[in-house]
Amino acid sequence: MDLLTLTALSIVVAGFVVGVVVGLTGMGGGALMTPALIFLGVGGGSAATIVAADLTAAAVYKTGGAVVHAKEGSPNLKLAMWLIIGSVPMAFAGPYAVKAFTTDADELDRVLKLSIGFALLFAAATYAARLYINLRRVRSGGDPGDPDPPVRPIPTLLVGMLGGLLVGITSVGSGSVIMIALLMLYPGLSAVKLVGTDLVQAVPLVLAAAIANIAIHGLDWEITLPLIAGSVPGTLIGARIAPRVPQSYIRRGIVVVLTMSGVALLDKAGWAPLGRDETYPVLIGLVGLAVLLLLPIVWGFLRKEQGLPFMGAPTVSELDTWNYAGPKRVKKSDLQDSQTKE
Repeated sequence: MDLLTLTALSIVVAGFVVGVVVGLTGMGGGALMTPALIFLGVGGGSAATIVAADLTAAAVYKTGGAVVHAKEGSPNLKLAMWLIIGSVPMAFAGPYAVKAFTTDADELDRVLKLSIGFALLFAAATYAARLYINLRRVRSGGDPGDPDPPVRPIPTLLVGMLGGLLVGITSVGSGSVIMIALLMLYPGLSAVKLVGTDLVQAVPLVLAAAIANIAIHGLDWEITLPLIAGSVPGTLIGARIAPRVPQSYIRRGIVVVLTMSGVALLDKAGWAPLGRDETYPVLIGLVGLAVLLLLPIVWGFLRKEQGLPFMGAPTVSELDTWNYAGPKRVKKSDLQDSQTKE
């Protein structure tokens, strides 16, 4: 009966909403769920308890996605293998390392909230990095790369290690940081193979991280069960309606939310530049407003640096696929000719 509470209902709703976003866009997961649960105050607001529950729920709904992609033959299994070799040990060791270097529960909670805050800002930055990488690729007019590239073991192993450490400590990064790293290492890899490979490697990664966190902090079933109950159907519904929903706008909204959540968690943890004794909700709101208003201007200048107009094609929506190549190559000579005619 303890599960049938208002808190449980709020967890189900949060899990469902985040699940829909994950199903729609392929991003979000721990980056949205973990701060949402912290701000809801579930589990006493303990970051360690929430990270363990979120990782356990993620292991459930990511397994379903990985099975679907594996049946369709979309993952690059050799690439996934090298990622797993790097990520699983680090995901397991990360929570123990944090525990070893913290002296009490309060310090552990503060360190985790700081780590999650910085991880959220890093995850938001990967979105901008992906757009810029795709913009440069379109402008280069060169070979988009091998759609089934040979695996580069050492760089792939290092990506897995970094992603595993990040996920093990914060539960953030398996669907954002690792994806952008794969895109940079293997630019020709098709979008379906990119997503399939990431999902396959994410299952053992998240499982290892969940096991380590449960072993250290335990598992709060009053958080985990409602979270699974909400996130699994949400993910399935999101994936089903994804073709009919403009995902680019949702992803840009996620970036604003991640940035504000990251700053809010740093503020909540008493990060020194913000001050330990008080919080700054107005600052958090201003950061979100700045991201919303200033980033399009910065993006316009980046386009001009690439020889494109301040606004126009290729649009953010077009570039917001994992490896957009464009309906045709955009060349500077074509742009100059069109400007001359105008």
